[in-house]
Amino acid sequence: MTKKRWFQFFIFFICLFTLIFLISLTHFIFTPVLQLIGAVALPIIGAGILYYLTRPLMNFLVKHKVPRILSIIIVFLVLIGAVALFVLFIWPIARDQFERLMEAIPGMIKMVEGWIAYWQDNIALVPDQVINAINNFANDIPGHIENVLNNIFGFLGTFIGQLVSIIAGIILIPFFLFFMLKDGEKLVPFILQFFSKKKADNLHDLLSKIDRVLSAFIQGQLLVSFAVGILLLIGYLIIGLEYAVVLALFGMLMNVIPFLGPYIAVIPALLVGGFQDPMNLIWVSIIMFVAQQVESTFISPNVMGQALNLHPLTVITAILAAGSIAGFFGILFAIPIYAVIRTIVIHFYQTFVNSRKDKDDALI
Repeated sequence: MTKKRWFQFFIFFICLFTLIFLISLTHFIFTPVLQLIGAVALPIIGAGILYYLTRPLMNFLVKHKVPRILSIIIVFLVLIGAVALFVLFIWPIARDQFERLMEAIPGMIKMVEGWIAYWQDNIALVPDQVINAINNFANDIPGHIENVLNNIFGFLGTFIGQLVSIIAGIILIPFFLFFMLKDGEKLVPFILQFFSKKKADNLHDLLSKIDRVLSAFIQGQLLVSFAVGILLLIGYLIIGLEYAVVLALFGMLMNVIPFLGPYIAVIPALLVGGFQDPMNLIWVSIIMFVAQQVESTFISPNVMGQALNLHPLTVITAILAAGSIAGFFGILFAIPIYAVIRTIVIHFYQTFVNSRKDKDDALI
């Protein structure tokens, strides 16, 4: 019985749940470790994202005989130049449009109140069920606003309490990035030296797969989001949509979230466009549809390729589950984490199948 695969899986899961139970009983031992990981998570994640974005440029320079240190300096200059261009040319426009949007919100609320008043004046033309639903929603609006404000202020209180650690983490990002670019290629050989040649080769193959998955997702998703943001900006400017830069930047940021991001990104544009001109509801929908078609047909296949190859239903499930567990950051990192775990599971399963096949061949 011990050689049966189902029995081996059964024992594996018993051991796994036993380990989880023991960890839950001794959580006080792991709390300081988790706090330490949390303290360095921001600079490591931030530097890791920038590392995958800038590594192709550094490798290109090194390949063309540019010294590695000089290549890293050029990479930093490119990053500083990109930030400077954003601050000098895009940020003032976006800030001005955002301020005007905030000033226009009270007028939009008054417009909605006018619609409600008109609706109530013509109440005889509306079924009772619809009237009751609208009245209930209108009566609940103050409560909803209060809850939203409480959540916002609660978030701000937590955010202000962690502001020092966030600033320190941001300051450390360039230092982590420098050493990642300088010594990143030495990490894998350092790890592999502790294993036998056969296990080292297998682990090297696994780490290479994980590296390709992370590279494809980070580079691909950010480049795709940038391209979608540009397409949205062009479309919004063509139809004369107000606050086009702010709405395009919001769309660019939301497109970082796979699959669900575009649907979140279009909501503010639809609201602003609807208040400006009801026809804009159609135009904004068309622009988002065209941008997503261009992205899914031409950009994503060429940028990401088939490195992730995730089904949309899997993406939605992973995002919703991660969001319920870890909030916004769970939504943001759900897909790369899932892709890495999936890569590890597939790799070890293939290794297991190949080892069983080799044993069968040896017996024959």
